[in-house]
Amino acid sequence: MIQDLPILDFHCHFPVQGEWFPDYPDRKKVSFDTASSRDYGEIWRQAFNFPKPEEARTDEEMVALYLKDLDAKGIERVVWVSGGGNERLASILAMGGDRFIGFAHHNPDAKDAAMQLEHAFRDLGLSGYKLLTPEIETPIDDERYYPLWEVCQAYHVPVLLHFGLLGAAGGIATATNISPLRLSKIALDFPDVNFVVPHFGCTHMGDLLQLCWTRPNVYVDTSGSNQWIRWMPYQLTLEDVIRKFLETVGPSRIIFATDSSWLPRGFSLPYLEEQHRILRFLNVREDDLKAIFHDTGARLLGLRT
Repeated sequence: MIQDLPILDFHCHFPVQGEWFPDYPDRKKVSFDTASSRDYGEIWRQAFNFPKPEEARTDEEMVALYLKDLDAKGIERVVWVSGGGNERLASILAMGGDRFIGFAHHNPDAKDAAMQLEHAFRDLGLSGYKLLTPEIETPIDDERYYPLWEVCQAYHVPVLLHFGLLGAAGGIATATNISPLRLSKIALDFPDVNFVVPHFGCTHMGDLLQLCWTRPNVYVDTSGSNQWIRWMPYQLTLEDVIRKFLETVGPSRIIFATDSSWLPRGFSLPYLEEQHRILRFLNVREDDLKAIFHDTGARLLGLRT
């Protein structure tokens, strides 16, 4: 909670030992020679005064540590959009009680992807579907994926799709599914499914604004440090980005999130404080603040507000 506003973080990654998305292909990430190039990760960590990440412990230990962290920072609930596979995340949710919500996050190219998704919603208690679309080689609007959206429609769950640069420095900058506009046809054909694009479109902000202009079932999450803003070819700040989405999309389709993961940082309080400060300076009304930080995400998840 911040100034009596309840906080639901719509986009976090549970820091398991091993791969967070175990059935996606190994990502080819470029390593930078820090002797001749900047260490972008270390610059980011120091800029936010984050401690160095620690090795993940057992799931049981990590759950206990994260619950303690959430209590200390007054956070009501978090949504884990990854956690080492659907079955593993379901067991993590069982240990976290009503403080934890989880999304299915298996590869949509799996032979039985739609069956896995229905199992995740029906039997495992997962509440949404997260996809790393730049890592998917087939266009995501191909009808081969329509059975997935049909399952999401049947269970009334949201779909969170990453577009834009993936993996920060050394990551994926171009791909078949790099632009949020790939979602246009899907959102049109499935108007009852709520789709969420994180990080304000992450380097593809313009495409996301056009998408939101034409598709009322597309939402935006605010997650992460949004360091992509520093790499735009013109002067841009997080305040500029938030102002533009408030002016165009409006507060009712903006969802607070942090992209929090590893310990001992835990829940990324600086991201919450920075976004809250900007929204206050932009004179966002109290009821709209509550919608951004809690109610809209809760509504998409079928929770009481």
